[in-house]
Amino acid sequence: MSGAGKDVSDWWTTEIIDMAPGQIRMRGHPIQDLIGQVTFPQMIWLMTRGTLPSDDQASLLECALVAAVDHGPQAPSIATARMAVSCGLGLNGAMASAVNMLDDVHGGAGEQAVELYTSIDDAVQRGEELTVATNRSIDRWIAERGRFIPGFGHRFHKPEDPRAPRLLALVDEATAAGIVEGRYANIGRAIQHVLNDRKGKPVPMNIDGATAVIYAELGFAGPLARGLFCLSRSVGVIAHAWEQMNQGGRNKGPTPPDYRWTYKGPNPIEQNDT
Repeated sequence: MSGAGKDVSDWWTTEIIDMAPGQIRMRGHPIQDLIGQVTFPQMIWLMTRGTLPSDDQASLLECALVAAVDHGPQAPSIATARMAVSCGLGLNGAMASAVNMLDDVHGGAGEQAVELYTSIDDAVQRGEELTVATNRSIDRWIAERGRFIPGFGHRFHKPEDPRAPRLLALVDEATAAGIVEGRYANIGRAIQHVLNDRKGKPVPMNIDGATAVIYAELGFAGPLARGLFCLSRSVGVIAHAWEQMNQGGRNKGPTPPDYRWTYKGPNPIEQNDT
């Protein structure tokens, strides 16, 4: 195609999908050759990375995706989906509302943890000792980004997030089998040790820290770690939204209607305690 037609066709360029009447190719693979031959985690890898993973790599990715699907209706994303349904939104609207909640504070820690792990790994690759690099990177993170270390600490699961040890054990198995190198698992554990020593009590690696180990071991970029978390948590979102549809209820807010917020402005209206 040339001339005026080509400037239209070149408006979008992609290496992901090619189509013609009766033909669909994903990253060069005819769709009919992928259907029934690759798993959903393999398809995610193919679409985001451009190549097909091994079965073992896809299996480890799947473990991370399974581990993060849900954390209950107290999680802001899940609560948002359920409230959206009670306001009349369909499943697509509820899912979109929920995913929009998954930003830096609720949903972004996996991306941030990959960033932190990578900074430590870069220092180690330059010859710095792991514990020294870990302390230095944590200090720099606190100075530049604040006191919360992404991927560590949990307000509910103490002293341990039950998902993290299982995921790390799977990484250890994959390391022993030569599927991954294990560098980021070592870094995650080094951060855990430093934080425990500094706090004088367990600071549990949480789901974001554990899945970030897997994503980093498998070579996913930090921003993709956040995207993968959104894919994973969407499973819980659709489940809760569907359950709320079947339970019914209208205009459900974050608390039962008999409970009121605290007003701190002028001329408060006196209310009986509930």
